[in-house]
Amino acid sequence: MNTNEESQVDRTTIDEIISRHRGKPGELLTVMEEIQEASEFKYLDKLSMDYLSSQTKVPLSQIYSVATFYSFFNLKPQGKHSIIVCRGTACHTKGSKTLLNDLSTLPGCKEALDSGETSFTTDDRLITVKTVACFGQCALAPVVAVDGIIYSNVTSEQIKKLLQHLQEDKKDENIRLY
Repeated sequence: MNTNEESQVDRTTIDEIISRHRGKPGELLTVMEEIQEASEFKYLDKLSMDYLSSQTKVPLSQIYSVATFYSFFNLKPQGKHSIIVCRGTACHTKGSKTLLNDLSTLPGCKEALDSGETSFTTDDRLITVKTVACFGQCALAPVVAVDGIIYSNVTSEQIKKLLQHLQEDKKDENIRLY
C-alpha cells in the first residue's frame, strides 16, 4: 500500500456515518453510500474501505464484494459532472450508440469505451461518462442521466449542447436539454 495515499474521507466523518446506521437494516450499503457521497470525487478509496472494515469488523473482502457488485459504487475518482448513457436494447435501437460517439470527442473517452470500460473520467475530473445496461425506461429511449437527472428521447444535437455546457463548466447548475 502506498503510505503517501490519503483517505478521501476523514475518520471522524466515517465514525459518525457508522454510528448513525449501526444495527439498522441495510447498514453496510447505507454506510458505504454515505462514505462515497462524502468523498470529494464521489468514490470509495482504499483507505476509507480499510478503515470501515476495521471499525465494523466486516471483512474487507465483503466490502469490496459489495462495492463491485452494485454499479452505483465507484472505486475510481469521478468527475464533477456525470453523463450516464443507457445501452439497453430499446436505447440502442433508438440511437444511444450515436450519443456515445458524440461523447467520444472527450480526449481518451473513445479508447476507454472501445476497450470495454463502462466508465471514463476526463483527466481534469470535470466529466465522467458511464454506460448502464438499462434504466428501465424503454418507452422513452434513448435515455441519458446527467448529474442524476434522467432525460428521454435525447438527440445527438442535445447531447452535443450538453457536453459543450459541461465543458464550459457554467455556474448554472440547471442543465436543460429541451
